[in-house]
Amino acid sequence: MKSYIFPGQGAQFVGMGKDLYESSTVAKGLFEKANDILGFRITDIMFDGTAEDLKQTKVTQPAVFLHSVILAKTLDNFKPDMVAGHSLGELSALVANGTLSFEDGLTLVSKRAMAMQKACEMEPSTMAAVLSLEDVHVEEICEATEGIVVAANYNCPGQLVISGSVPAVEAACEKMKEAGARRALLLPVGGAFHSPLMKPAEEELAAAIEATTFNQPNCPVYQNVSTTAVIDPNEIKKNLIAQLTAPVKWTQSVQNMIADGATEFVEVGPGKVLQGLVKKINRDTVAASA
Repeated sequence: MKSYIFPGQGAQFVGMGKDLYESSTVAKGLFEKANDILGFRITDIMFDGTAEDLKQTKVTQPAVFLHSVILAKTLDNFKPDMVAGHSLGELSALVANGTLSFEDGLTLVSKRAMAMQKACEMEPSTMAAVLSLEDVHVEEICEATEGIVVAANYNCPGQLVISGSVPAVEAACEKMKEAGARRALLLPVGGAFHSPLMKPAEEELAAAIEATTFNQPNCPVYQNVSTTAVIDPNEIKKNLIAQLTAPVKWTQSVQNMIADGATEFVEVGPGKVLQGLVKKINRDTVAASA
């Protein structure tokens, strides 16, 4: 069985999608439609902008989504048995499996990005990668640290990202190193994604999600919050809303897809981060780019 997986924020690069735009009339039409929906020419930033311009959350999230979804729509014989996306990538996955239309997916991504950027401006917050420490130890240290700091991304065994207020994350990083972490380093991100500090963004996005039509999907989606196969549109909505403040359980999602019969993982979108994580989760699994 084939699983298509979709990357999240951080996978972007200048020039992304340009080859698609130039080689496919279908892709060109969708990119131009996206420019109209967003009200600015995101293609100019994606294709020829600076890395700094592309790094803005309000640009990054739609850019990664567009690259992923448009690439999926131009693939031959695109018939996934299951899909999943890492954080933002979950919205790409929901368009790919027919739950959301291209237009509604892009609109939600744009609103998500704006809401998260606004939440990030409320107080200094950040994320940090912790390497070579058991998940349970990371969770215990976060729990024992004063302030807001939580486990945010379960990327693969031995690689967990924490998220929260700057002082709490910095304090937790020091404790992680003392506990034997090989590295605990702050990440160059705009704020504390997948933490309680995203509550204002979650509330804002919830209204938009509730007002959007979610169709019966063509195949199950393994969501970051539930980690299991979901096909009920109402459950998909609920999990998508909860995702902003809940951790991304990528390790568990991949393990469940494999348990349910996934033999091949195809990463659709910029970069190769997810296929690398899949191989670290299960070295016997086939994982490649679309």
